[in-house]
Amino acid sequence: MPRTSGTLADDIDHILIDEETLRMRVRELGREINDFYQDQDLLLISVLKGSIMFMADLCRAIDIPHEIDFMATSSYGAGMESTGVVRIIKDLNNPIADRNILIVEDIIDSGHTLTYLLGLLDQRQPKSIRIVSLLDKPSRREVELAVDWTGFSIPNEFVVGYGLDFDEWYRNLPYIGVLKCSVYSELEDAAGS
Repeated sequence: MPRTSGTLADDIDHILIDEETLRMRVRELGREINDFYQDQDLLLISVLKGSIMFMADLCRAIDIPHEIDFMATSSYGAGMESTGVVRIIKDLNNPIADRNILIVEDIIDSGHTLTYLLGLLDQRQPKSIRIVSLLDKPSRREVELAVDWTGFSIPNEFVVGYGLDFDEWYRNLPYIGVLKCSVYSELEDAAGS
């Protein structure tokens, strides 16, 4: 639903995590990952599209040699709730056997998509698989999932910005903001009629 007036920021109820806090935490995560993988092979796998901003900043905060690759999954469609069915839209470009894999996620809530992805990647026999997620909504977790590095634990609110979207909008906001209920209730009302 394209906007014709105002700005995307007009749809934000409040800023949950500001730009500077994001920047500092991503640098900290980069240092922790550097220390953990020192003198080891490392492949970062970004789960598109939501993690692209986080991936870009995180890979610049990691000083040790590493490679990057991308996967795209879908379980949301245009709505707010996961459909529960995970589809691989874009797969990796190269084999991952005997490699140290670090999955770079934007947000983990129910955990279903990431659990599916872990199972798929594990079949390809990497040396190790670990997870770094910018955001975690532990109150929404439906499956047990070990996350190795977390940027921020957040409440169960609908967040956008810094790569996270609603209906493909708001990714370009430089902070994590809580979307006004009126924005997504309009789309849900239209879909229900």
